[in-house]
Amino acid sequence: MTHYRISEAAGLLGVSDDTVRRWIASDGLPVSLDDAGRQVIDGADLAQRAQERAQHAQQSAAASESTSSARNRMVGLVTGILSDTVMSQVELQCGPHRIVSLMSTEAVRDLKLEIGSLAVAVVKATMVVVEAPKDNS
Repeated sequence: MTHYRISEAAGLLGVSDDTVRRWIASDGLPVSLDDAGRQVIDGADLAQRAQERAQHAQQSAAASESTSSARNRMVGLVTGILSDTVMSQVELQCGPHRIVSLMSTEAVRDLKLEIGSLAVAVVKATMVVVEAPKDNS
């Protein structure tokens, strides 16, 4: 079973260590102790919390009444826009993830995107590569 220390869990969820400690104390995020006596969180419990946070963020950012077949939606802030006459590169920071999109400059204007704007990156792909870290044992 995979376990994560509090600092690792915080980094994966894009929150502070103190936030994870508050969740443990107040709403029962389950923890156990590792061989060194440190608090650790089970990977399955951490994954469930990540899904709950993502669903909450998506519901909060759902400004329109439309629906979509895309399931990979990441709420974030616009952190960079590089535009020329026709095309733009838009950078979003979605929690710990940096998402870069290429779109028309017209679309940037129509969406009224600017640094600091709230936006949702929607990814619809027929192929996604999943990697896992090598086991260091």
